[in-house]
Amino acid sequence: MFEVTGFKNFENTIRLNFSDVRDYKFNHSCIVNGLLGKLIVYGKNSVGKSNLGLALFDIVSHLTTNNVTPGLYDYYLNVNNKAGYAEFHYVFTFDSGEVDYRYRKNDKQTLVYESAAIDGKRLFTYDYEDSRGDLTGLEALTTTLNLSFRGSDSILKYAITNSALPEDHPLYLMQRFVSHMLWFRSLDENRYIGYKADSKDYYDFLFQGNMNMLKELESFLHEAGIKENLVAKKDADGTKRLYFDTRNPLPFFKVASSGTKALYTFFYWYKTAVDVSLMFIDEFDAFYHYELAETLVGLLEHMPGFQTILTSHNTNLLSNRIMRPDCYFILTGEKLTSFANATDRELREGHNLEKLYMSGEFDG
Repeated sequence: MFEVTGFKNFENTIRLNFSDVRDYKFNHSCIVNGLLGKLIVYGKNSVGKSNLGLALFDIVSHLTTNNVTPGLYDYYLNVNNKAGYAEFHYVFTFDSGEVDYRYRKNDKQTLVYESAAIDGKRLFTYDYEDSRGDLTGLEALTTTLNLSFRGSDSILKYAITNSALPEDHPLYLMQRFVSHMLWFRSLDENRYIGYKADSKDYYDFLFQGNMNMLKELESFLHEAGIKENLVAKKDADGTKRLYFDTRNPLPFFKVASSGTKALYTFFYWYKTAVDVSLMFIDEFDAFYHYELAETLVGLLEHMPGFQTILTSHNTNLLSNRIMRPDCYFILTGEKLTSFANATDRELREGHNLEKLYMSGEFDG
């Protein structure tokens, strides 16, 4: 479960409940370990679809050392925010226990409050502005922590990093999950949040090891309708770069269309983020033909072991043949609601979701 209040577009609380799974008898691959695993978020322009991803991934910035592309979190607080902070609330559920984590950040994106509980038992609360809180749960958890320090760094991160706990402890599992979250968007060549500290291999990962990766990309582009072949060439500076294998080879990143570059970005993360926990692709199909968008959704849907959230305006994807009503969401200025909860109608496999969406069925 995730909630955010007072951040960018979201003056009021926006909630995403991954455990709200219906008993549909189709497209079971959309569900991962009893939770919503594959989601697509729709909504009008400027309602905050991109900001939903940024809100969900805010946790990456202070619990991990992974990358956050500069500029994404400018204008941090909602313009009507009177509290002076944005509040984020996460609930992580693992076999070994449930972590309930809540924190607040001010307009400088600095922690002003933090609290955590495991299986309903308080671990700690701390107010950074007043430099006081209740840390007794942490003290009971491990005696090796030096909790006399005071600063603006996350107490939870400090506790996880400096505790000797079992490998399957919920705090370790939470940290591992957050450090393997990945956000990227198809509208840019490679703007991303999380997963790893840098992406310096973005332009040359194809050339590391054998050349099978280059052939895989070529086949991937062919299946997407891009018929040109690819070749690696060393330029005058000695750097190996990607080219279209034409009579006079053309540099890939200088002449490729926006859609082709978006496919390259997708392929890069598809091949390098092998143990991702949660993947959020913003405007994932902005440059794709509708058939290609459906192909990529199908590819993601059948990649096991991680959750995926996509934002889109492509109504051709609204089909029970592709996903299911509890995995399609509509975002308005006030709330985020699954199609299954956005109507009094009992949605069945035979319903035309696209037609219902276009008629305003889910606007209420």
